[in-house]
Amino acid sequence: MKLILALLAVCAAPALAAPAGYTIDSNHTFPLFETDHLGFSTQRGRFNKTSGKIVLDTAARKGSVEVSIDATSIDMGFAKWNENMRGEGFFNTAEFPVISFKSEQLRFEGDKPVAAEGTLTLLGVSRPVTLTLARFHCAPHPLNKRETCGADITARIKRSEFGMTKNIPSVSDEVRLLIAVEAFRDAP
Repeated sequence: MKLILALLAVCAAPALAAPAGYTIDSNHTFPLFETDHLGFSTQRGRFNKTSGKIVLDTAARKGSVEVSIDATSIDMGFAKWNENMRGEGFFNTAEFPVISFKSEQLRFEGDKPVAAEGTLTLLGVSRPVTLTLARFHCAPHPLNKRETCGADITARIKRSEFGMTKNIPSVSDEVRLLIAVEAFRDAP
């Protein structure tokens, strides 16, 4: 019996070490941003439609991320402000309806990814950006029992580097990104 269990463990080990694909759960993934407004307050907005794929190979300490954000889904809290932010001076969603992030380089501490170094494309401009991952956790989802991974992601960018210069310095050039992400493991 011990021999059978040992053989099963050896055969199962490569399967556990293989890269695993995950699909972003758009119902629990919300890219938010915040910026200083005239020194009076921190203004926040979010995007309501996000999709993407994540590949993790924890044994090899490698992975990749591809995220697509529907810029037209911006939500600032009320319709007139949403319309303004979709305009040419800000996200110009008529010409650039998608914001994307792609990374082929994940940094790990132990078996957990702690950062994704990649390229953010906003307003047709692509720039290197490092996303910091906190609270990374994978486990069976308590409701649907599928393996799920999640994290809280942060980064800081200068919007002027992407060509979004309207109202600087009244509205801060520095933008803080805060992204809650959850992803379901793809079927083998």
